[in-house]
Formats: sequence, structure tokens, C-alpha cells
Amino acid sequence: MSSQNPSSQSPVSENPVSEFDYVIVGGGSAGAALAARLSEDPAVQVALLEAGPSDLEHEEVLQLKRWPELLESGLDWDYPIEPQENGNSFMRHARAKVLGGCSSHNSCIAFHPPAEDMDLWEELGAEGWNAETVMPLIERLETNRDRSGEGHGTSGPVHLMDVPAEDPLGVALLDACEQAGIPRARFNDFETVVNGANWFQVNRQDDGTRASSSVSYLHPNFERENLHVLTGMHVMRVLFDEEQRATGVEYIDNAFDRSSRMHARREVILSAGAIDSPKLLMLSGIGPADHLREVGIDVRVDSPGVGSNLQDHPEAVISWESTQKMTRESTQWWEIGIFTPTQEGLDLPDLMMHYGSVPFDMHTRRQGYPTSPESFALTPNVTHARSRGTVRLRSIDYRDKPKVDPRYFTDEEGHDMAVAVAGIRKAREIVSQPGMDAFRGRELFPGEDVQSDEEIADYVAKTHNTVYHPAGSCRMGAVDDDMSPLDPQLRVKGVTGLRVVDASVMPQLVAVNPNITTMLIGERAAELIRGEQSA
Repeated sequence: MSSQNPSSQSPVSENPVSEFDYVIVGGGSAGAALAARLSEDPAVQVALLEAGPSDLEHEEVLQLKRWPELLESGLDWDYPIEPQENGNSFMRHARAKVLGGCSSHNSCIAFHPPAEDMDLWEELGAEGWNAETVMPLIERLETNRDRSGEGHGTSGPVHLMDVPAEDPLGVALLDACEQAGIPRARFNDFETVVNGANWFQVNRQDDGTRASSSVSYLHPNFERENLHVLTGMHVMRVLFDEEQRATGVEYIDNAFDRSSRMHARREVILSAGAIDSPKLLMLSGIGPADHLREVGIDVRVDSPGVGSNLQDHPEAVISWESTQKMTRESTQWWEIGIFTPTQEGLDLPDLMMHYGSVPFDMHTRRQGYPTSPESFALTPNVTHARSRGTVRLRSIDYRDKPKVDPRYFTDEEGHDMAVAVAGIRKAREIVSQPGMDAFRGRELFPGEDVQSDEEIADYVAKTHNTVYHPAGSCRMGAVDDDMSPLDPQLRVKGVTGLRVVDASVMPQLVAVNPNITTMLIGERAAELIRGEQSA
């Protein structure tokens, strides 16, 4: 692995104009994968622009088990959300400000996308993104230490492994799941688990280094002469010519607001994530016309779907005191996944829980609920939430944080809250089993006095968190779908030379932790771009 620090490659900023074939904005989960794949062609020059620093400068980023140190740190854009009508207005969206994006910042729960989700994407208008097309890319992406056989990768850049069964409470919890009718399952074996539990697979190397997109795709390739990884580059907007072709970006790389320009001979590609990619499009005049005029931006393309269709995995939380001392060693502290359906006949799970071996009172302490240093949590989350939110500009100033309004638990049918309430009940059922007798102490929150659906729903609305999975805010879809800003080739409609490649393109957020899916979006985008260039 190269030890070269990409921050040392930044150009001198005296208002220079530099030029590359591809300019990729955002060195996150998809952007890093895309940059590495495009730069495999030595005939093209690829620039990858990241606003944050290199991960090589931060041991707390590289060591996976230290990820809780990163929330609300200097490596977090730390976006507040708008006041929620039926959810927790104190919630914040952690968005990584470091090379590797959220794969360098969140935990590293590694799930292949469910085949059913990929086929659903195509049904929603994303032609060419079905399971038959996307799932073979897994073999290219992964080196899976604990899986083998057809479809699994043995030489891909991203290292996957099973979490070792070393936490005694975790072992007991899986026994309790079986006693509650939820069998031990095998994740990432090309069969979607609707009812099953087990230790996660995680994208981590054997020495404890997280297998982020940066570690996996960039570190081995820093010395490629045609791959230019430029950190500390805050992009302000996309530039266009008179023919509405994206020609480059304007960016800041200094503390004095002296901007520079970078030109793209072939394409500009936004990979800034589900909050910042729509923000950049709107700052560049592409978005809902009325909103752009409201903040004083000239409308280039009236695209009402930009910043719409925002989806997430909202999670409720329930916690118990442990009668025994909790583990002080872990791969990443959240190590077990539990899927169980709330209704019959589902081919995709509607409820998932994570098990955490650390106190998790992020949103309960302020409501007066008790806490304990020796406690564990289950977090029922809504895998296919039906509520939809928005990302909007706060002003014309690129430095202002955008308005993020997830509109949690606002779907008209009440599906999302019904799943969360069922999840709290199911968590109680699991922990009440004999397998947990040696660990189960008092229920800290919501507490045994919270029993009715209405009481549980009120508790969830006040205290829920997010699994930090915003997606869908620049969705791809049919060419004639006005609410899909992108076509199935990820091209921005109404202009040329501009794509979006990140989790914002998902028509539907996958029913699992989406980080590997987002890396696969980068892999698939590289295929599409190379295919067009060779056509």
C-alpha cells in the first residue's frame, strides 16, 4: 500500500485553471470506487476532489473500532435537521468530511444489496440496474474471507469478514432469537434474509483497519500518475458553457475565499452524497425552479426532483441494563443484525435491528430516561420507510448548511411508525427469552410502564435516531419521469457532461445497510462511462 498523502498533491491556488478528463466531486463510498476504476485506463486523467482531509492523517478513521469518536467531530459535516412534525427534531445527520466519505466514518456493516431491491429499482424506471446486471459486480468488488463459491469475490479491493463470536452477550442474544422463532442466518450468501439473525459481515482488514472505499480503492493506487486525489477542495458549483454542457467546477482550497476553476474535458461527476449532491446541483441552477428563484439562483434546468424523494432508515431504540460487565473489546460495537417481518408473505424484510454492546442514550437522556454504563441496546429500524423528505438550500451561499427535512414518520398510512412499534415489541420478546436470563437487567428505555401502541409511538417519535443512511434525493428513473433528475445512465437531465454517482441516485433505499451498495453504484457507473466512451 502506498503511504503517499494525497493532500500533498493539491495544486497551488493563485486562481489557476487546471484540466482533467474526469472531475469527480466527492471522495466517498462511490466516488473513490469510480475514480479508481476510471483511472485503470492510463489514457485518461482523473481528478478526485474531496473537501475533507486524507484518512491517512487520522488513525481514529483508519481503526474501525474507533468510529464512535467521529460523530460530531471535525470530520463530520454534522447537519442538523429541520423541525419534525412527527419525529425527533434533535436528530442530526452525520456526513463524513474525510477521504472515503461515510465508509470512513460510520460503522462498516457490509451487506450485499438484496436482489429483490435491484429488480425493484428497474421496476421504478432504472433500466439496466436489475439483479442480473448488478449482482455480478459483487465478485469484482470483494475479497470475502468467510464466503466462497459462485458470485463471491476472492481478489476484489474491499475486504469482508464475519464478526467473530467473541461477545458473550451477543452469543446469548442469538440464542434468544432462536427461542423467539428467529433462526441463525447466513448473510451475504445470495439469499435475502427476511427472518434470521447473526453476526454481521463487516468490511474490515485483518489488522483492524476499516476497508473503506479510500483504503480499498485509493490507497493501493495513489501512485498512479493519472489519478489525482486532491483533498481540502470545497466545490462551490458546476460550470457550464453556452450549450449547457458541464465544463468543470469552481472550488475553494484556501482560507481566503480565493476560488479556482478546474475543467473537465469529458465529464463532471458529483459524488458528494445524498445531501451535498442535490445541494451542488441547486447551487448550479438545477433544481425546483421556484425554490431556486426564492434564494436568488438563476434557473438552468427546472428539475423538481432534485432534493426530493429523500429516504432514510429511521431507528427506534430500546435498552436494558446488563447484570454483567459488558465487553470492552469489539470489532465495531454494533455487531449483530436481526431481521424479522411484521407481516406475512414479504420477500424483503420490513424490520431490522442492530445489537449494540455500548450505552446508547443519544436521544433518551434529554427526555429524562435512565442510563447505565453497563447496558446494551437493540435498534429496530424501518427498512423500507415510506416517508419522504427533502433537501433544500438555506441560501445562495455555498458555505451554508442545507435544509435537511427527512419528514420522519409522516407517511399517510402510518406504516413507518407501525413497524417501529412492532420492532420495540419484538425486541422485548427476544430479550425476555431464557437465553438472556444471565444478562437481562431492568429495561432502561422506554421502560416497562410504556406498553400501549400509543405510548410506544410517542416514545419513538421523541427519541428515535437514524442509521445515517440518507438516499434517493437525486434519483435515477425513466427519461420521461419529471421527478427523476437522472436517467438510468446517471446523467443529469437537461444538460450534458454531468452525472451523479452516489446514494442519492437510489430510486428506493435498499432494505439493508447501504454502504456496499453505494460502492457498487461506483462500480456500475464506471462500466456505464467506459461503455459510452468506447461506443
